[in-house]
Amino acid sequence: MSEVRLLDIRDAPLSLDEVYAAVTDPSAGGICVFVGTVRDHDEGHDVAALGYSSHPTAHDRLRDVAERIATECDVVALAGVHRVGELVVGDLAVVVAASAAHRADAFEACRRLIDELKTDVPVWKHQTYSSGDAAWVDPTAVAGTD
Repeated sequence: MSEVRLLDIRDAPLSLDEVYAAVTDPSAGGICVFVGTVRDHDEGHDVAALGYSSHPTAHDRLRDVAERIATECDVVALAGVHRVGELVVGDLAVVVAASAAHRADAFEACRRLIDELKTDVPVWKHQTYSSGDAAWVDPTAVAGTD
């Protein structure tokens, strides 16, 4: 039976250990973790900082995504957290993880979780460039996480 063990959208720094611990299980032979960080460049611009904001329904949409993946994939557990607020280069922006009896299933579920979070969960990214300019990243998309 698959479980969604940890889901959150928060303005506090993220913990890789917390997400990993959430999917650890004696029945899991593989754990896959994806960590998205704030990088120092995008589309030819030097990035100084960025801010994430989310719609009030973001947590519910994240739960919908995770529960769908838990039902459709052969996993033991799923977890995911996304940060909102002001971040700087190197900060953790998103951490997702999946555990499964076999590595291929863990990889598949983890990949789907981050990809579907990016497309289905309303979290948006506003970048500030070293030049002082700023821009919303793909404001027409539902989510804009890297």
